[in-house]
Amino acid sequence: MRHLLYCTLVAVLATASLPAAEGDKEVEARKVALELAGAFSNDGFKIRDGHWSGEVKPGEKALVAVNLYAGNEYWFSVGSENKAAKFGVQLYDENGKPVVGEDYQGDATAAAGFSPTISGQYFVSIADTAPEGDADTFCLVYSYK
Repeated sequence: MRHLLYCTLVAVLATASLPAAEGDKEVEARKVALELAGAFSNDGFKIRDGHWSGEVKPGEKALVAVNLYAGNEYWFSVGSENKAAKFGVQLYDENGKPVVGEDYQGDATAAAGFSPTISGQYFVSIADTAPEGDADTFCLVYSYK
């Protein structure tokens, strides 16, 4: 009986730790984000493995915490499957203060570049800047050198 309970617990924990399967919107958003990030690779940036996907409603923001290292340069690229989507990307330090960097906005894409002088935790804000409408699916990837 004890062995059966243990096997059931292991199966439940293994299933609970599996990542959710991405849908078509997330896959297409990632493709768009990677295309944008690829443009920065022409300047020597390497695309980091991993990504963040989600939905954000017009006028709202999604926030992602990242650890950055002084002396490196970073570009955070966002893409959406909705060609009419409008996003803004802003970076904040660990105290929630905006950091000065470069930005880019295109059709269904946005990016922000930053070179930290202090290593630590930073936050990437992805804002849906459309005036109204349904939530848009986004994918965030980042590049470094």
